[in-house]
Amino acid sequence: MKTKEELKRHLAQIDHKSYKAYRELEGAYEFGAYQLSIDHVQGDPFATPSRVRILYRNTGNIEEKFFETKARKAAAEDFLLRRLHRSLRASSGDGRKGSGKSGLITACRAGQEVLERTAVLLSRDVIEVRIEVGFPAYGRTIAARELEEILFRVLPEAAEQAFAACPDLLRGLTRAVELADDQEYLRGELEKRGLVSFVADGSILPRESGISQRPMKDAVKFRSPDSLAVTMTLPHRGKLRGMGIRRGVTVIVGGGYHGKSTLLKAIERGVYDHISGDGREYVVTDRTAFKLRAEEGRCIHQEDISLFISHLPSGTDTVRFGTENASGSTSQAANTVEALACGTRVLLIDEDTSATNFMVRDELMARLVADEKEPITPFIRKVRALYQEIGVSTVLVVGSSGAYLSVADTVVQMDCYEAKDVTEKAKELALEQPEIPDEKVGKKDWIRYPVHRKKIEKMRVHGWDTLSLDRSEIDLRYLEQITDETQTAALGYILQYVLERLADGKKSAAALAREAAAIQEKDGLAAMVPKNYGAGAPAAVREQEILAGLVRYRQL
Repeated sequence: MKTKEELKRHLAQIDHKSYKAYRELEGAYEFGAYQLSIDHVQGDPFATPSRVRILYRNTGNIEEKFFETKARKAAAEDFLLRRLHRSLRASSGDGRKGSGKSGLITACRAGQEVLERTAVLLSRDVIEVRIEVGFPAYGRTIAARELEEILFRVLPEAAEQAFAACPDLLRGLTRAVELADDQEYLRGELEKRGLVSFVADGSILPRESGISQRPMKDAVKFRSPDSLAVTMTLPHRGKLRGMGIRRGVTVIVGGGYHGKSTLLKAIERGVYDHISGDGREYVVTDRTAFKLRAEEGRCIHQEDISLFISHLPSGTDTVRFGTENASGSTSQAANTVEALACGTRVLLIDEDTSATNFMVRDELMARLVADEKEPITPFIRKVRALYQEIGVSTVLVVGSSGAYLSVADTVVQMDCYEAKDVTEKAKELALEQPEIPDEKVGKKDWIRYPVHRKKIEKMRVHGWDTLSLDRSEIDLRYLEQITDETQTAALGYILQYVLERLADGKKSAAALAREAAAIQEKDGLAAMVPKNYGAGAPAAVREQEILAGLVRYRQL
């Protein structure tokens, strides 16, 4: 390994040379308190910033108790990442001198969720940190003195401020891991108490705006109806009351803008832990819960959607159904069987983003068009069987499909953001309506087609909602539980890993997603992400999103 003095001499030698000479710096350097590794140098000042790692020696300042469980480790790494991000901003100031991205210094910016990330990896001996640095230049000429300032002053100062032992560091770490303990306890209680989600009293569910996930100021705080309330005794916080959403079929109703979708949004994001102050720290949901919707125009690869679509007049086989341009109903049918194929135990649905003909058939239309002439079996006829036969619960927001009241176990009304239990009233009203035919599900292998190995030359991320494998774009706009671009980056690398290393022409997409999720769980996300990653510092994704990304790849 080279020394920091060698790095300084090399910088002096390449000063004012062509920008590509920066690539000579790639390698590891010993700095004493830490090791600096220059993993990848950008091709020019306008390209994605260079990637640098700091391996800061953990000399006992962060004790093992802070990362002794998976939940604690994720929380501690998340806390350190946010602390590093603040330190870098304080140490570098503006720092943007030169052309293009010269002087840009950043660690991965984390949102409201606590995710397993590659940006910070904590162990007994080392705190490994990944940072993006815009290597400075004027035009396309190396500005070595400016880079020396970054590597020899800014990064050491930021690392020392973020990771050196001090009371503030220990207090922050303690708060973060204790919150993680409490959240993990709540998730365990869901299983024990037969719940799919828990929404604590005092939670702030509305967000600041459509483009911000921060809590809305002066928002109405959530409070559970007494009839649905459960009380948990958390390891650190103590007693906590909130609404328990039971297994089965839960329907959320209410007028427009009264908080129905806001409650569902909080439930769907409850598959992740949240930071203190988010307002949804104690909103937890079964980690397999998946948000379903219509997705007109998506591709479908040889899937069995006959659970919902059959006897098409064209004679198209719906047991091995494929299309490059799905309709609203066929796309939602495919989304549903894909969720079932990867072990989802809770389906989350908002009527506003669903295909009407997939969700319900009213009595008048059923009398006009006989069942044998209608190829779509609406979801309402399967929702009870999904729970009774295969244990899959549904939480559904409805504004106009009153027929769902007759198949619900629980009905919650949102009234000016106040939750009310209206189950008994809903059941009385449902008695006046025709009985909904209840059809069986039957356990099926909905996704069977084999996926063949494929070499991917280039993976690119285009914002949080799109990635591309070579020249084929994968549209992720409707995967509503992807929180930011870091998860999109992870999904891209995982798909590349799956197609190049796991696919063998025998395993299905569902089997491959399961295998990739198992690798991530056992060995960490870093096992599938190259050290010289080029698309942000990736954050973990679930099996559900892995399968969803894979089946949206049109070249599959």
